[in-house]
Amino acid sequence: MDIVYKDMVTKAHQEIAVQQIMAHLDSIRKDMVILEKSEFANLRSENTKMKRELEQLQNRLKEESQKVRAETKLDINLENSRISDMFTEQEKKLMEASTEFHQKKADLEHDNMEISKKMDLQVASLKTVLESLKLETIRYLAATVFSCLAIALGVYRLWR
Repeated sequence: MDIVYKDMVTKAHQEIAVQQIMAHLDSIRKDMVILEKSEFANLRSENTKMKRELEQLQNRLKEESQKVRAETKLDINLENSRISDMFTEQEKKLMEASTEFHQKKADLEHDNMEISKKMDLQVASLKTVLESLKLETIRYLAATVFSCLAIALGVYRLWR
């Protein structure tokens, strides 16, 4: 029976053991509540940290996006300006070429008119020379005819 009594526990010892176990369980519960609270606080702080990082990334992304947008607008404006300058330069060259063309055309027309006037003057001069030569020829012809007639009359008179 000694062996049986060794395996048995008294009620008082059992109550003490139950109380110790309950105290131990309460302590474990408190530790778990503290652990849960600390883990929750850690999770909350981690969540807050991640939110901050996310906001920073969003801000950086917005800044980069605005920077790229501004650079793109600047590039577009520069390209528009360059194209406008190039168009203005081409238009200026076209106007210069047109002015030069009209100037050369006017010069050619002026030269043609001068040549035409010179030709008309030469033709008039030649007509004048021709008329004077005609008159001279007619005068010589008339003189020759009268001379021949005078010689013929002289010979007629002499023979008669």
